Amino acid sequence: NNNTNNNTNNNTNNNTTKIAIIVYTLYGHIGTLAESVKKGIESTGAQCTIFQVPETLTEDVLGKMHAPPKPDYPIMTAAKMEEFDGFLFGLSGRYGIMPAQTKSFMDSTGSLWMSGKLVGKAGGCFFSSGCQGGGQETMGIATVTFLSHHGMVFIPLGYVDPKVMSIDEVHGASAYGSGTIAGGDGSRQPSTLEKDVGESHGKHFATIAAKLASG
Repeated sequence: NNNTNNNTNNNTNNNTTKIAIIVYTLYGHIGTLAESVKKGIESTGAQCTIFQVPETLTEDVLGKMHAPPKPDYPIMTAAKMEEFDGFLFGLSGRYGIMPAQTKSFMDSTGSLWMSGKLVGKAGGCFFSSGCQGGGQETMGIATVTFLSHHGMVFIPLGYVDPKVMSIDEVHGASAYGSGTIAGGDGSRQPSTLEKDVGESHGKHFATIAAKLASG
């Protein structure tokens, strides 16, 4: 998923809500869904930039896992978080919880916690798992603990998009956020329904984040 179309919205006045999507994408599923979420965010007039967290696996290990090259997203740092009004974490599921790479990044934000720099900012998540029982809810719950300790405001997807409740086809997403099902071998890519829900998620999140930022 080498998507280089990562420019922020052209509206750059000081009142524009700035939202960062922070992903870890190993096989491209989360990167693809992030682009749909970004589209929804920017439809509200908000700025949005997709970042990725630092990789912790060696090139040798990644090669043995047949991982494709990383997408062309800038690396997020704890210091950069101060520049944004809200954050959506794109989580690639590992045994029902977030990947170690994302947890390692979250653990690097201690200085922001000590100084209260993220208090009152908006937070949320979206996810990819191998199957419907692979973490489409538990990853959301796990993210809430991080947001809560920082005093951030969790904005769930809820069921603002009726497609989340569809039983016409296999799909990701839950009340906690949009999502995709990758399949046990990772061969399934985000469907049209999943990308539509991701776009709805981005729009919903940005609308509430803007109200928090203007408060």
